[in-house]
Amino acid sequence: MHGLFTEPFLTSLLFGAITAGVPLLFVGLGEQISEKAGVLNIGIEGMMLFGAYTGFVAAFYTGSFALGFVFGGLGGMVVAALMALLCVRLGMNQIVIGIGLTLGAEGLTALLHHFQFARSYPRLEKAPVLEIPGISEIPVLGPALFHHNLIVYLIVAATFAAGWLYKHSYVGLNLEAAGSKPGALDAAGVSVVATRVGAVLATGFLAGMGGAYLANVGAGLFVPFMTNGAGFIGIVLAMLARGKPYWVLLGALIFGISLAMTTALQVAGLNIPTDVVQMLPFAMVILVLVIFGRHSVLPAALGLPYVRGER
Repeated sequence: MHGLFTEPFLTSLLFGAITAGVPLLFVGLGEQISEKAGVLNIGIEGMMLFGAYTGFVAAFYTGSFALGFVFGGLGGMVVAALMALLCVRLGMNQIVIGIGLTLGAEGLTALLHHFQFARSYPRLEKAPVLEIPGISEIPVLGPALFHHNLIVYLIVAATFAAGWLYKHSYVGLNLEAAGSKPGALDAAGVSVVATRVGAVLATGFLAGMGGAYLANVGAGLFVPFMTNGAGFIGIVLAMLARGKPYWVLLGALIFGISLAMTTALQVAGLNIPTDVVQMLPFAMVILVLVIFGRHSVLPAALGLPYVRGER
């Protein structure tokens, strides 16, 4: 216990929480956009995993982390486009299609990785880091919070931008109406289908970038099935955030801390079985759902296909 609450332990814990929480923030914000528009995007795990693969391949062959994030986002959008076609355009069951897309992405990325790299697991160089002058030297908080890749600062800024967008723009109002009162949105002359398709594609892009961050920055390599349920945690974050991006940010940090406990406890010298520590984030999901799940507010038309003229 002597290693707890020391500067190395706290720094390692907070830095690991940011690294582990950023992918959750990406998928949580993405899922929130989709749910606001009335689409329960169970396939977000598959979007994240496919984005991790395409983002890693792009960064590996080009040497550019920026291109890795772009191609990761585009990879997620490919899976999202299938979701939009089958669920939004054709009105198929969102849960069934989402599970199918996730399973398909898991199998396809594992097959592509085996075909391309056989049994080798090539690694990327360490991702570039942007230090904030001055405050990055603050003990504990400086190296933990202000010593990250540029994409971390951008997604945090995007969180606050999304909060403004939801409240003060027609885009936010259209998303809200598409999920709560799609008939009223249609009567106002705005296409419900186009709004939902745009939301699903945006979700796929964010989830894909979250997967690319996980592979290129967090791990430095791609491993089949490496998302390990992160997409589903993002769904929980979106449901519990009640439409507020700031709560997604806070939830991602909390879950990130639980995911970072393995490394931090090793730094502290505590001999705790790894399996017990790795169980923490999923135990926390269950605990949070038990405490706060009954108070979550979801759009009235969430998961329901929209058919013009039907009530």
